Amino acid sequence: MKISCRPFELELKHPFSIAKFTRTSTPLMLLKVEHKGVIGYGEASMVPYMGESYESAAAFLNLVDWDKIQFPFDFEEIIAYLDSLAQGQPAIKAAIDIALNDIQGKLLNKPCYEIYGADPAKMPVTSYTIGIDTPEVIREKLKDAEDFRVIKVKLGRDNDQEIIETIRSMTNVPLYVDANQGWADKIKAIDLIYWLHNQGVVLIEQPMDKNNLDGNAWLTERSPIPLLADEAVQRLADMDKLKGAYHGINVKLMKSCGMYEGHQMILKARSFGMKVLIGCMSETSCATLAAAALAPLCNWADLDGPWLTKNNPFTPPDFENGKYILSNLPGLGLAGIDADLLP
Repeated sequence: MKISCRPFELELKHPFSIAKFTRTSTPLMLLKVEHKGVIGYGEASMVPYMGESYESAAAFLNLVDWDKIQFPFDFEEIIAYLDSLAQGQPAIKAAIDIALNDIQGKLLNKPCYEIYGADPAKMPVTSYTIGIDTPEVIREKLKDAEDFRVIKVKLGRDNDQEIIETIRSMTNVPLYVDANQGWADKIKAIDLIYWLHNQGVVLIEQPMDKNNLDGNAWLTERSPIPLLADEAVQRLADMDKLKGAYHGINVKLMKSCGMYEGHQMILKARSFGMKVLIGCMSETSCATLAAAALAPLCNWADLDGPWLTKNNPFTPPDFENGKYILSNLPGLGLAGIDADLLP
């Protein structure tokens, strides 16, 4: 295998604020893997709170003995091998997994979604995310969301109701809410949840601290809206303790080490009777198309990365009526690759 990578700073269209921080860009490691003359692309989106960096990603790639990875790929063995090299670092492991899935699809001449048994006709709408901000900036951001049928709203500070009222002054589309662990008082939280229910909110991610399992379970028992684990679930091994504490989970490939384990998490959630939102970090078309290949297996999607950024090195995904349109191209279906921005 031939491996090349490039650090890349993905610039956001607007400053992005959640309950606990604000950022204007996200560091990525873009990866290109060539196997038997076939090239696969992957990416690691290393949002600061996950603890990965250009240095850690490059160091991890240097640990990998690429001769151990041969087609046909056994992704369970590959992820176990990557985990044996270092704990954590799910984003760079996801980059490897995504690139190998791209190669596998091209070698088999099949789109990734077909390999994972996903039906493009069952693609859910994807949401457009609005970070915490002033009413004036939120109104400006909403102008960028006109092609979307669902808005996802970041909450978790002291102006939650003001944000929702601002959005409702401009649109009546359904809303997803992500509190990012921002609610500390369960009584206030359940009151807010009922108010949000009346405002047309469809789901809520991570209402309370990820370590407060009892508090989140208390809310889940009483909530009229599905409550989803986000920060509380990263990988397949995290799921057993969540059964009964949430109505569902948010699967993100940058946390699940890529497509293979993300798919396993979707299957396990189904076996638990839980619902699934498939989401993204700040990502290019590469990682979001990888997630979109699994999206028809999920209840909801939040894969807006390419529309929230300014310097995507790939052509934006095909998008119509609020949904990704999956192509018949083998692998991820990436198109319009800017060679000057890639390794």
